[in-house]
Amino acid sequence: MAKMTVIYKTPQDKDFFEKHYFEVHVPLAKQLPGLLKYEINDGPVVSTTGHADVYRIANLYFESLDAMKAAFSSEIGQHCAADRRILAGNEDVQIYLYDTQNT
Repeated sequence: MAKMTVIYKTPQDKDFFEKHYFEVHVPLAKQLPGLLKYEINDGPVVSTTGHADVYRIANLYFESLDAMKAAFSSEIGQHCAADRRILAGNEDVQIYLYDTQNT
């Protein structure tokens, strides 16, 4: 399984972020071809390593990295990526793509 982890810094306008995130971005992302699961944090994010500016964490699951790449190469994937830039610029978000394994 492959996973995308998206970490958003605290937005300047939390009300705008929340409204757009839940009314536009999440419904759009849930249309990604091959998306198996979409999860976000529920409540504050607490860091044990001193990172105090984390606001929202999202995890998107796909069957493989190839399936994830195909999803974001699709029309809906391109639209989703463009919409993310409405929520946060590159300096306000971290995105990680990786394979997972059960141990």
